[in-house]
Amino acid sequence: MRTLNAYNMEIKVLGGGCARCKSLEQTTRLALEQLGLQASIEKVQDYQKIAEYGVMQTPGLVVNGKVVLSGQVPEVAELKTLLQSCM
Repeated sequence: MRTLNAYNMEIKVLGGGCARCKSLEQTTRLALEQLGLQASIEKVQDYQKIAEYGVMQTPGLVVNGKVVLSGQVPEVAELKTLLQSCM
């Protein structure tokens, strides 16, 4: 597993802007803050681009180009574990 500088972590929240998508973005930001990490976070709302990731249920979460979550909004603790495993 390669170690990434937190500034190199690229996160994309996939979804059309619904309440669950917004919740995933907020939860992701909170998890990053609690971990003391910084990352670029981009919202992807174009359904064609979302489909290109193979995500059929939103919200989706992409970390460093890899889909790590689809169709759910996990608790902060679960997201922290997920983000740490992506480093």
